[in-house]
Amino acid sequence: MPHALYTLLLYLALPFVPLKLLWRGIKQPEYLQHWAERFGFYSTQSRKPIIWIHCVSVGETRAAAPLVNILLTQYPQYQLLLTHTTPTGRATSEQLFGDHILRVYLPYDVPFAVNRFVKHFKPKLGLIMETELWFNLIDACDRHQVPQLLLNARLSEKSAKGYVQLGRLVQNGLSKFALIAAQSNEDEARFKLLGAPHTMVAGNLKFDVTAPAESEVLGQQLRALFGNTRTVFVAASTREGEEPLILDAIANLPLLTVIVPRHPQRFDEVEQLLKSRHIPYIRRSQLTTTLTEDIQVVLGDSMGELYTYYAASDFAFIGGSLLKYGGQNLIEAASMGKPILIGKYTYNFAEATKGAVQSGAATQVRDVDNLRAKIQFLIDNPSKREKMGLAALDFSKASTGTTVRMMHLIGQYLQSTDTST
Repeated sequence: MPHALYTLLLYLALPFVPLKLLWRGIKQPEYLQHWAERFGFYSTQSRKPIIWIHCVSVGETRAAAPLVNILLTQYPQYQLLLTHTTPTGRATSEQLFGDHILRVYLPYDVPFAVNRFVKHFKPKLGLIMETELWFNLIDACDRHQVPQLLLNARLSEKSAKGYVQLGRLVQNGLSKFALIAAQSNEDEARFKLLGAPHTMVAGNLKFDVTAPAESEVLGQQLRALFGNTRTVFVAASTREGEEPLILDAIANLPLLTVIVPRHPQRFDEVEQLLKSRHIPYIRRSQLTTTLTEDIQVVLGDSMGELYTYYAASDFAFIGGSLLKYGGQNLIEAASMGKPILIGKYTYNFAEATKGAVQSGAATQVRDVDNLRAKIQFLIDNPSKREKMGLAALDFSKASTGTTVRMMHLIGQYLQSTDTST
């Protein structure tokens, strides 16, 4: 695809953007805020030179946390700017970093908007988390001599096939990154096949994310509300269509299930599902006293408590993997020492899933019947749960160190930009 055609298609779509924001705002009112930023108009200012980090949503923001915290400590002469695409990503940034950083929405990838962004903030360095390829933004940074590093980069086989269809547009864009630091050898190989000239394997930052210090204590408190004698199963980060399958898998099993939908705008939808099936449940936000034995499901309708849910559980299922969503992050559950069940669709976390299964920390399930069988097995075998939990901790600890490698790279590029100015 020629770059000019790519830009033309974006301009043709631009008039429909307000309608999209309004539609999303019906379920999530935060989409109705800060519209000007999405078109490149900013009031936020900084007196310090800026290190810019782009984190699309919640997962990328949490993954970047170790990096952000070290940058705040080691480079106080810089101002950190985090950009996001979703309100939940922005809210997570506020929760994790407060007013220690600046945060705005990344503009849509049309030339007038991305040029305004680059000219307004004048970042000394751009750190793009995972795989966000916006070709007009990449071009604007290149023209204004802003080095761009694609960090924690991953590229599934499915995504790579899609990018291949764009031809030289992708090749030219990737060539403008100073470096692409891939999560795995497979990711690096796919980037190279697309024409990326500057690549390396640095590992997965998400292994370096640590649970909040209070997670264990809060988990114990939550477990007391659940009932200390009950087996507790967490279905974490579930996606649309998966909750009915999970309810089928747990039907009439002797356990308490906590279902935590990936997206907060789906809390009410999942509640309606529970009502339609006449399943006794309670929302986490309404849980103030110890549960009665008749409650079968807790709907996790809170933000920022996933580590607490894991701490309060005996084992976990990682959502986005029963259906073709590519899987969600199993690393958080591993870091809390929990046995992990995960479906067969894990291309978003292929390397981590492979390692977790090989280490004995995780078991993959084929379908709903297989999931039910594995849940029953873990209910009946506490010793197996303990063994898998220890393996999960070992797997998590053995995979850390990516942040240190990233900081070394960042230091080199900051030094070169300081020298050039």
